[in-house]
Amino acid sequence: MNFKELLPFYKTSHTKNYRYKFTVFTPVFNCEKTIEKVHESLLNQTYKNFEWLIINDGSTDKSHEIISTIIAKSPLTINYVNNKVNKHKMSCFIEAIPLAQGEFLLPFDGDDECYPKTLQVFEKEYEDIPADLKSKVAAVTVLCVDQNGKPIGEQFPENPLYCNTFEALLKNQISGEKWGFTKTDVLRGIHVPTKMLNFGFVPESLIWNTVARTGFLTKCVNIPLRIYHVGVENSIMNSPMTSKTAFGTVLNGIAINNWFISNYFFVSPIFFLKSIYVTIRSTKYIDYPLNIYLKSIDSFLFKSLIFVLWPIRKFMK
Repeated sequence: MNFKELLPFYKTSHTKNYRYKFTVFTPVFNCEKTIEKVHESLLNQTYKNFEWLIINDGSTDKSHEIISTIIAKSPLTINYVNNKVNKHKMSCFIEAIPLAQGEFLLPFDGDDECYPKTLQVFEKEYEDIPADLKSKVAAVTVLCVDQNGKPIGEQFPENPLYCNTFEALLKNQISGEKWGFTKTDVLRGIHVPTKMLNFGFVPESLIWNTVARTGFLTKCVNIPLRIYHVGVENSIMNSPMTSKTAFGTVLNGIAINNWFISNYFFVSPIFFLKSIYVTIRSTKYIDYPLNIYLKSIDSFLFKSLIFVLWPIRKFMK
């Protein structure tokens, strides 16, 4: 076992000819009460060059029946995958990438809404990127509001802000819930080891950090386009820590420190020390010996701290 062998990596893929400008991707798990409003948001879009890709992640309610009814009546182009077994959100996202027939992949959760001009604004923001930057920009990201119209998270310090998202996070240029699309070609270049998804929940930040690590930029714009329903979604990060959630936390912590600590530690040392602390604390929920971690970690600082704190990690809060 070596955690490094489970980490995603990027390798340039061949450019694909796409049928649509956007693939709007919706992972569904027990969304029988909300999937209709997602459909309504997409019906109301002023920009029509998109497909709707739905992956039902083993729902145990009537999501499948409701989605089937929507497909039978909807004028939208809908690609539907009905997974019988629950794989969790990250697995569905990875599954969606090769299925996408849109140049841009836009995740849109099964209980969200967006404004009628959302896709039109996204398309314009991409077209407005200077020609010398377009090949370097992998994504366009915007703001969110809650169901009461209240902003979620801070605005970007510049409008637009072209940034490496990991570096921007360290500099507090990105804070709170954000939303956006990524070039499908870029996502197709991210190789995810099959075994990575077999150990439990894995945070999506592993994908976005792979994009940032590769050197791609994101265009961040101070326009609210997503209506995020606070208090409806279940957050893995807010769930009690278990062996399933802890594995992803440990893997993500190792990735962050292996990939970024040597270049960015002095930009935000507190960030990395907190990341190391959370990672070490999470190891108590999964049954691997110390030597597994030592051979998976590149950072001397991280190795030293886990070695010193290993005997007392079970008491860490």
